[in-house]
Amino acid sequence: MRLTTLTVALAMAAGAAMAEEKTLDIGVSDALTGGGAVYGLPQTNAVKLAAKEINASGGIKVGDDTYMLNVIAYDDKANPTEASNAVRKLIDRDGVKFILGFCCSGATGAVASFIENEDAVMLVGNAAERSITTREIPNLTRTRPPADYTGAAAGTFVAEKGHKRVAVLGALDVGFYASYVDAFEKELEKAGGEIVSREAFGLKDRDAILVVGYVEPAAFIYRQAVELGIDVPRFGFTSGSEEQFTRVATSEQMEGVWDLRPTELTLLSASENGKTYHANYTEEFGIAPSPSSPYSYDQTYALKDAIEAAGTVEDTEAVAQALREIAVPDEVVMQYLPVDGKMFDKNGQAYTSNGAFQWQDGNWVFVQDLPSDAAAYSAFLSTLDD
Repeated sequence: MRLTTLTVALAMAAGAAMAEEKTLDIGVSDALTGGGAVYGLPQTNAVKLAAKEINASGGIKVGDDTYMLNVIAYDDKANPTEASNAVRKLIDRDGVKFILGFCCSGATGAVASFIENEDAVMLVGNAAERSITTREIPNLTRTRPPADYTGAAAGTFVAEKGHKRVAVLGALDVGFYASYVDAFEKELEKAGGEIVSREAFGLKDRDAILVVGYVEPAAFIYRQAVELGIDVPRFGFTSGSEEQFTRVATSEQMEGVWDLRPTELTLLSASENGKTYHANYTEEFGIAPSPSSPYSYDQTYALKDAIEAAGTVEDTEAVAQALREIAVPDEVVMQYLPVDGKMFDKNGQAYTSNGAFQWQDGNWVFVQDLPSDAAAYSAFLSTLDD
């Protein structure tokens, strides 16, 4: 009897050891170089941080097995061809079934065009083009809300500030920036305002400027406005950390700038999770996280919950369905607005609140919430088929 007990104990120990040694590769396709790296590199770091935390807390439990996460990341340079190649490499060569990251819309849209036919799940972070979640792709979810969801709220905010004539500068040839401005304009016009010029500075007849684009060109416009003596309120839709902006403009040149965006990470708007994330990210990578980086951090925890709910790492269809059913995980950083109690709506889209942030004395300061009706926007999104 003693021998039998010992044999069973050794078998159980061996089984536990094998479970501890199981590895689940997850992929990241994101901009690690080039203009999009201000978003993509922090997102990639955030996935690595979340994976490290999940592993340290015991991994992902699937039945009797425990999986430790291994992150394989490729640079897509925010380029559609590079992104397609990176994802093909992850799926075909590395055997990855779960792919995260995706900061920029052009690259993300290219992958979204074929991912439905793959044995994989795609979790989109910062990319804000609306059409990404209007295609009814069952194996795709996104943590960041579409640009026009925030643009409408921004238009209302600027109108309430009393600005009637707004000049717009930025990357209006990029779809998600254009949709932000279109939604912004619609709400501004409801209050009797108008956009008087686009793309170039209008030196007369404007009460404010709206800047849409990546961090570095936006910072340059803010700096140039000061250097040219253009003394009007400056609003933007950019995101980006203090360190990223002050590589181009001084803090004094940034003073008073508004950023009207989803309620992303700043210490003054952060939950306890956000503050912990900021500290852990800074310790791990030696630099503060960008405000939008938690989108990919949060999607990593969403994936963990979905895999555990589905009870499989092999059946991607089951995991994709589970993602549509999970509640907002306890560990997330962003302030999500659930739809019907779920993190993702039937389109695979998550929603955060929207916020007005202002640069004050060298920091982005959360000033107030902007109107955010996730349920109404979700119903609207379901009527589209881009």
